[in-house]
Amino acid sequence: MEIECLWECNDGLGETPIWHAEDTSIYWADHVGPSVDLAGPRRPSIRRLNISTGERKTWEMPEQVGSFGFRKGRGLVGAANSGFCTIDLETGEFETVVDPEPNLPQNRLNDGKIDRRGRFWCGSMDTQLKGKVSHLYCLEPDFSVRQVAKDFSFVCSNGIAFDPEDTRMYFGDTIGGMVYVFDLDMDEGRISNRRPFFSVQERKPAIVDGATVDAEGYYWFALNLGGKILRIDPKGRLDREIDLPIRSPTCVTFGGDNYETLYVTSQQSFVTPEELARHPQPGSIFAIHGLGVRGLPEPKFGA
Repeated sequence: MEIECLWECNDGLGETPIWHAEDTSIYWADHVGPSVDLAGPRRPSIRRLNISTGERKTWEMPEQVGSFGFRKGRGLVGAANSGFCTIDLETGEFETVVDPEPNLPQNRLNDGKIDRRGRFWCGSMDTQLKGKVSHLYCLEPDFSVRQVAKDFSFVCSNGIAFDPEDTRMYFGDTIGGMVYVFDLDMDEGRISNRRPFFSVQERKPAIVDGATVDAEGYYWFALNLGGKILRIDPKGRLDREIDLPIRSPTCVTFGGDNYETLYVTSQQSFVTPEELARHPQPGSIFAIHGLGVRGLPEPKFGA
């Protein structure tokens, strides 16, 4: 196994990496913008690194984009401060589609994933990280939105992923220190029977962050503030721990040839000077090679 730092891009809060096979590139969002230690103010952005050519590109965003995915047509669908949105990187057009929580101005949308029927599932978060006032939503391909799991609330959403058989949806309760699993009815677009899957409560202050699922149905997630990537088997048992050269990984996705490379985003925010001295590459994007497993392509939004 080899861990490679691809770009020391100084992300304040890198998230939601997505492999785009059409241009052999990894895309991701920086929610916060580069560290204030660098020149210029913080500005949220979406980044692209072409793995074949090494070309780097950054698009500044008008607000934080918590997660996004590619549309079947042109552009992206995103989850932002103002709600669900569409983004056209070519033209720079950013349009809010619907705000599912207009009565909760302290909330914003955070982690989300697209299922294999083209729906975008996303959770919100309390930006003050205090109250269980956040919920799960499903954006349909016609841009209608509905709240799901209405009996479930939390502080901050993370770790959404779908198993290869489309029978499970995973969800990470960041502040609660728990990964849950739901039964998924893919035909109806419904989730039910929420139950604990894997706890990180004994690893505090480490928290559950972004996640993906491999072709064998194992769940991979970033253990932020813990400096690790964890692989969990379908029965909720720890299968593998990967130590990283940073303390603050934020999200993972598979990509590259045959989806055999694991890409990892990270954050520079909240890193102390002492931690920076020990681990000098926070806010970078990494690739992990030689894992011996294969991931799955991320679906696109739309009918």
